[in-house]
Amino acid sequence: MMKLFKEQKGFTLIELLVVIAIIGILASIVLASLNTARDRGRDTSIRASMSQIRAQAEIYFDSQATVTYVGMCASADVDRLLDAAELQGGTGRDCDESATAWAAEINLLGPGFYCVDSKGVSKGIAATKGVDATVCPAA
Repeated sequence: MMKLFKEQKGFTLIELLVVIAIIGILASIVLASLNTARDRGRDTSIRASMSQIRAQAEIYFDSQATVTYVGMCASADVDRLLDAAELQGGTGRDCDESATAWAAEINLLGPGFYCVDSKGVSKGIAATKGVDATVCPAA
């Protein structure tokens, strides 16, 4: 007797399409997680740059003939750190100083902003920048 169907080895087109669809779904989930992790990493880098401003401010304060913070925000070292924070994706940087105090803040990639000041505040605020002026007051 003659066989009507030959035995074929391999996958059908439907099976291949299902496997490709599953791989696509898994890849999109992984890529979404990577973007979140990348943003968190950039926020951490922004925080590190902003935290280094405190050391630069004290160096600036100690190096002045008159003991004052005036001009600290315009100094090359502080400006370099603010630029580094912006290069990582931070926006809306602000630095204010007076004779006796200073404050710097920048918007993070995630919600909120990060603030450092001469009073020892160094933290992220999950709010719109400038909403609570007592958290990171202008100097």
